[in-house]
Amino acid sequence: VLAPILMGFNPNVAILMSGIGTLIFFLLVGGRVPSYLGSSFAFIGVVIAATGYAGSGPNANIGLALGGIIACGAVYAAIGLLVQAVGTKWIESLMPPVVTGAVVAVIGLNLAGVPIKNMAPTDFDKWMQAVTFLSVGLVAVRTSGMLQRLLILVGLIVASVIYAVLTNGLGLGKPIDLSGVANAAWFGAPAFAAPVFDVNAMLLIAPVAIILVAENLGHVKAVSAMTGQDLDRYMGRAFLGDGIATMVSGASGGTGVTTYAENIGVMAATKIYSTAIFVVAAVIALVLGFSPKFGALIQAIPLAVMGGVSIVVFGLIAVAGAKIWVDNKVDFSDNTNLIVAAVTLVLGTGDYTLTFGKFALGGIGTATFGAILLYALLKKR
Repeated sequence: VLAPILMGFNPNVAILMSGIGTLIFFLLVGGRVPSYLGSSFAFIGVVIAATGYAGSGPNANIGLALGGIIACGAVYAAIGLLVQAVGTKWIESLMPPVVTGAVVAVIGLNLAGVPIKNMAPTDFDKWMQAVTFLSVGLVAVRTSGMLQRLLILVGLIVASVIYAVLTNGLGLGKPIDLSGVANAAWFGAPAFAAPVFDVNAMLLIAPVAIILVAENLGHVKAVSAMTGQDLDRYMGRAFLGDGIATMVSGASGGTGVTTYAENIGVMAATKIYSTAIFVVAAVIALVLGFSPKFGALIQAIPLAVMGGVSIVVFGLIAVAGAKIWVDNKVDFSDNTNLIVAAVTLVLGTGDYTLTFGKFALGGIGTATFGAILLYALLKKR
């Protein structure tokens, strides 16, 4: 639910669509790939750029984002069909680890200003952001097992309790208002939204498919290594499942969805790889999606706490890009790798924007295409 809130989407719709998307994925891979589909953070930057979202409350231009998400899903599904026909070698050639690592890192770096500038209106809120990311950090290093795997959730709960003590108890800031939770019904239909197909928004958001392909490719390979089963033959179907699930989600008011790396960590910790578990998780998501009380509880989380969690999450995304370089032993003494990574990071972080007539390609887009084109031009023949 963190990603939809950061984009101004309805969390009930988002979690409902994550459950439906997981079931679609399960059917398309024949129940052979254990994975849960959740809201992708890769969409946050381009959605904010396409809709002009300020960072809090409902997104007034959500329709523009939904049209772009559907376009992205269509591109993703088409890539899945192509992979089914010819395999994945062309993807690995076009997007080697130096490219995918740089693009993933850029997503986090490009979003760094959102929680810093938009989610801490007062000095108290800034201090609460610090308390929040410190809480997450302490959970990450001072706990173990499943508690450690749920570090974001547990850290958020701890920070919210501290916030409530300081505000509701001591009156130091804006208190948490739980009246919406008390008044919300236990069950009811979520607030669906309709897409608007705007060419500029679609061209801005659709290239996220490239990031999702690289992400999903890595996830399936990681699960293959963990389970000792060759899942490469399901790669095209996995892409197709993600793509169709993203289109269905976008058509209903939900975010773009993708396989979740966090679940790979949970599988590693539990040594349970049953795909049936993910069907159970999907059904739970369907139930939560139809609970306005759950949505009201999510909406009651203080903005400063969400900002602190966002700092951690965006930082983790940036570090995940660097981890791709480390895991694949990218050689930065090779000037091709050095220039591709260096230029991509600055393009994305600085939000380098190119304008083509009325269409503007923002930082994440220029960084993504720039990394691919730079590598193609500079790589040794």
